[in-house]
Amino acid sequence: MNNKKDKNNKILKIKGNFKSQNFIYIKKLKTIFIIVLLILILLVGRIGYLQFFQGSYLKQLAYNQQVINQIISPKRGSIYDSTGNKILATSASVDTITINPEIVKDAIKDKENPNQFEENLSKAFSDIFDLDYEETLSKINSEAQVETIAKKVEQDKVEQLQAWMKENDFSSGINIDEDTKRYYPHNNVLSHVIGSCGSDNQGLSGIEYEWDSVLSGTPGKIVSSQSASQQEIPKAEETYIAAENGSDLTLTIDYNIQTIVEKYLKQVVDNNNVKNGGNCIVMNPKTGDILAMATYPDYDLNNPFTPNEYIAKNYNSLDSEEQTNAIYKMWSNKSVSELYEPGSVFKVITSSIALEENITSTDIANDFYCSGYETIDGYEKPIKCWNYEHPHRYQTLRNALENSCNPAFIQLGNRIGTSTLYKYYKQFGLFDKTGVALPGETQSLFVDENSVRAVERATMSFGQRLNITPLQMITAISAVANDGILMKPRIVKSITNTDTGAVTTIEFEEVRQVISSETASKVKSMMESVVQTGTGYNGQVTGYSVGGKTGTSEPIEGKEDTEGYVASFVAISPVEDTQVVLLLTLYNPPKSNNQGGQLAAPVVSQMLTEILPYLGIPSDDETSNDDNLISVPEIRNRTIAEAEKILKEKGFITKISTSNDKNSTLVVDQVPKPGVSLSEGSIIMLYDQDTRVSATVPDLSKLNKYVATSELKKANLNIQAEGSGIVISQDPPKGSIVDAGTIVKVTLRQSSN
Repeated sequence: MNNKKDKNNKILKIKGNFKSQNFIYIKKLKTIFIIVLLILILLVGRIGYLQFFQGSYLKQLAYNQQVINQIISPKRGSIYDSTGNKILATSASVDTITINPEIVKDAIKDKENPNQFEENLSKAFSDIFDLDYEETLSKINSEAQVETIAKKVEQDKVEQLQAWMKENDFSSGINIDEDTKRYYPHNNVLSHVIGSCGSDNQGLSGIEYEWDSVLSGTPGKIVSSQSASQQEIPKAEETYIAAENGSDLTLTIDYNIQTIVEKYLKQVVDNNNVKNGGNCIVMNPKTGDILAMATYPDYDLNNPFTPNEYIAKNYNSLDSEEQTNAIYKMWSNKSVSELYEPGSVFKVITSSIALEENITSTDIANDFYCSGYETIDGYEKPIKCWNYEHPHRYQTLRNALENSCNPAFIQLGNRIGTSTLYKYYKQFGLFDKTGVALPGETQSLFVDENSVRAVERATMSFGQRLNITPLQMITAISAVANDGILMKPRIVKSITNTDTGAVTTIEFEEVRQVISSETASKVKSMMESVVQTGTGYNGQVTGYSVGGKTGTSEPIEGKEDTEGYVASFVAISPVEDTQVVLLLTLYNPPKSNNQGGQLAAPVVSQMLTEILPYLGIPSDDETSNDDNLISVPEIRNRTIAEAEKILKEKGFITKISTSNDKNSTLVVDQVPKPGVSLSEGSIIMLYDQDTRVSATVPDLSKLNKYVATSELKKANLNIQAEGSGIVISQDPPKGSIVDAGTIVKVTLRQSSN
């Protein structure tokens, strides 16, 4: 018993809950397991996210780190005129200079005087490329991987840099990479149509912008591998993807016609102080081809961000935004981007509508009456005739067009009615853009048909208080000239793939028949009367039938100084089978000389006097190839001075290369020989015993007589032509070496195009 008690007394009694050490370990293990499980879940989730959501991105990133892509720039396509002989825009090889600052700085450390060499390098860059010294120095010390020193560098500058690098035994980190620079051989010619490119060779305006995707081509590349240290792996497989060069464009613009137009447009604007410049378009009405399109003042395509002389006057006083707007304004092509009120030129359209609808005819006596003004219902002011002090009284439609009489056309507009006017405006394409392949074409502005009152109908009938582009106006007139058929204007004739040589022709497009050929013939007849006896008499061209219409639109009241009048003249020639339509528009001429018939018509006459013969269009007085020829006299054994006098009186041009006294030196030979019949202005070469001048016969194939004659005169040669049209044969042949003054016989025939 006592023993039992003793055993019980040895038992330890624990007060409170008992916790086993093993239980603690198990709990810790559970916690660790949960943590590990969570980590695993996060890892799996992250892997899944990277795999499924960022897989493509990471794959591309790895590819970029492992692959070197060297871009091969394509050559931008060239732009040619319609003949294919004149390059209007092309790309020249240049270079871009870049540096790798880290490599440059590491290499400079090895120089004897690093600080001085760094300054010398910066000075070399700034001197050669006309850069700011401090800016260049900061690029050398830049943390960037690559810094561009100069773009579009000409070869002479590159050679200067290479000479400096050789002289200073330094090339590390300096990169000279081949590039291209857009170059415009004719500077300001066709500037508003061609447009220009930026430093990245991307089109900024004009054809360069509108056709950028065709001209620019597709870059190629060389793909090779690199190691983790970003070094190229030797002998690694390379993939070469060739660049697709840009395509060439051939325009419908004829360079020679363009330069004729620009010459006279510049003269009339500068000589007459036409404040807001001028615009001229020449079109072939049968195809819609634009043969010339000029806006003046122009600008230098090779320096498109340099203001022309008109803008430069106050350019520096403008803020940066105003300067930018001024440059964009300078680039603006008035033919398509700016609206104007056409004025009385629009009377051709009103006349066409009236004749097509049989509302009147061309020569009905006493059809209209002009008292000097016309009163409009609901409008307090009468609308005056331009010649209101000497009213035209009773007139036919032909008389009204000849006299450009506003009251007569107001009466005609009332007879036609608004709905019919608007129907034909739509048919003539005046409510829509022409669709010409140029950027920035502006939408015309007309009063909504339902809102037209008597006064709006009256002013529209003679071409005011409606706004269209010059291209819309000449396109509508061309429809009249083309037997009533409206053509879509065409500016690009063909596209040539420079890699394959394949040519894609952009066919001319007939839009619709607007008026009948009978109506068109009647309107053309009245336009001829305008030039023969009416307000357009200054538009006559000797030897050619010309039809035309003058225009003088008044500015809106209050804008006389800023907008001013618009003087214009449209001409068609020849009248029967029209080959050329020309529209000249002059903005804000002086108040003392703002009439289209007085200011614009004479200039159009000058233009056509050169354009029509150039196109090979025979004049009315070309009845025989033998007309107006002069027999070359015998002047050998006379003194040079005496011979020159005789030939000058006959109408010839004399040329001689001698240092001897003309009053005592005798002519021992002449080319051509005596007795040959030549046209006035032909060249007679005179030779003394010491001189002989040779000439190379040019290629005259496919030229018309006007151009062939011009080319031969440049070479001091003469022409005898048989037939009309373009040259199909010549004797002597091209490349022949002959005496200066030799006669080249050519045979011409009409082109089948």
